[in-house]
Amino acid sequence: MTELGTDHRTDDRTDHRTELGVGIGWRPEIAGAVEALAGVDWVEVVAENVCAGHLPDSLARLRARGVTVVPHGVSLGLGGADRPDAGRLADLAATATALGAPLVSEHIAFVRAGGALTATPALEAGHLLPVPRTWDALDVLCENVRIAQDSLPVPLALENIAALIAWPGEELTEGQFLAELVERTGVRLLIDVANLHTNHVNRGESPSKALSELPVEAIAYVHVAGGLARDGVWHDTHAHPVPEPVLDILSDLASRVSPPGVLLERDDNFPPAEELASELATIRGRLESVAARTAAGSGEQDMNGRHGAGGARARVADPALLIGAGARVSGGPMPQCGRTTDAPGAPELPEEAQDPGTHTTRPAPGARPLPGGAARERVAVAQAALLSALVAGTPVPEGFDSRRLGVQSRALVGKRSDVIAKIAPELPEILGDGYRPAFRAYARTRPMSGGYRRDALDFVAQLLVAGQPEDPDARRRLTRWWQERAGARPPGPAGRLVRAARAARTALVRR
Repeated sequence: MTELGTDHRTDDRTDHRTELGVGIGWRPEIAGAVEALAGVDWVEVVAENVCAGHLPDSLARLRARGVTVVPHGVSLGLGGADRPDAGRLADLAATATALGAPLVSEHIAFVRAGGALTATPALEAGHLLPVPRTWDALDVLCENVRIAQDSLPVPLALENIAALIAWPGEELTEGQFLAELVERTGVRLLIDVANLHTNHVNRGESPSKALSELPVEAIAYVHVAGGLARDGVWHDTHAHPVPEPVLDILSDLASRVSPPGVLLERDDNFPPAEELASELATIRGRLESVAARTAAGSGEQDMNGRHGAGGARARVADPALLIGAGARVSGGPMPQCGRTTDAPGAPELPEEAQDPGTHTTRPAPGARPLPGGAARERVAVAQAALLSALVAGTPVPEGFDSRRLGVQSRALVGKRSDVIAKIAPELPEILGDGYRPAFRAYARTRPMSGGYRRDALDFVAQLLVAGQPEDPDARRRLTRWWQERAGARPPGPAGRLVRAARAARTALVRR
């Protein structure tokens, strides 16, 4: 695939290998349990859930003990048609610096679409969506990655995502797509073996083939997580135990290369600390087993006068984890840093990023040209059409499985509902069993366009405009909640008329 290289640039920040060991995802709900787990080499934190200026005490204590903390971003949308937002990049850079992180990670995905490139309403998915594995999408992704690399103080690693849907007309396999990305940008990879399993179940893709095609030497670390089968597909929930097939893929990967780090992800339905420790011990056991087999195989080869040619030996970390005394589980809503995406005073983008049609970097002979405005526009139109079908009820784009898009659409609504319940726990408390039905009804007519906190305010405003909930006390509590956060009175009769007019106009445009 060398004829397709464009830049082949190197980045001295990616020349070294950061040994991480075995770790676990830090979440506020299990902060105490994570601190009490003996032998955890490192933790990963969702970057958007912490503020560089005031880190959670739990993370500060872990850092003081010498535990490495890696920020994991979820909102850049590097696979989207738009260039990365300078404010979001600045926030990620500041978080990495505050945590003393050796690297940061993000996803190969798009999370928003529409807007100026398509002259359509800007929409947000509220979750990670797969990019088409096409040359156009790869060109745009590579340029976005280079912009991000130039804005970050440490190396960047990108994660393969789980997908419920497949794009029609794809031109590359997942392994080929990742290999091209690494070759062009020098970016590191975060390989999620649970996502490889998800794509195997949902899209018939072979995890072994993907591993054989990607440059395993570029792996920065590995994710391991659980999920469940529902609606005829596999959902990567991060809320269930790690299944055996995912552990088998981890073993396959470890037989090919020694992963610098392996991390257990758990985002919901948190089990007792003992179960987390058991899952971490199982992961360590898999790595030790592969290391032992590889060492034995290499030794036999050496005795026969041949050099060992097996995969690199897996890193064997500390002994099985033990639960420390005083383990506790702490929770609480996610912090609010008070930033906006259009951050004033954000650094200017590199010159080559300001006009995609005027790159000065010369491609290698026979290589594909760097992405021009037409490539971004084509990707923008395709992604906007898909996202609009998923969140706004517009027609399904040609070539997509309408039934599978329905599953994805419901999953996005469920994700929105879950996140709102976490960042605004007062809402399910006030609304009780009526919270999720009310949110589903709201989401059917209101695509997300301004982030989760704006979504929560809009949801409550729509309930109050409709005179809901019926219980007067609940309605008063909901009104106070809205006033405290919106800094204004809920819409009166005039406001209701304005909202109705806007809704009618939007419905007319979509027809």
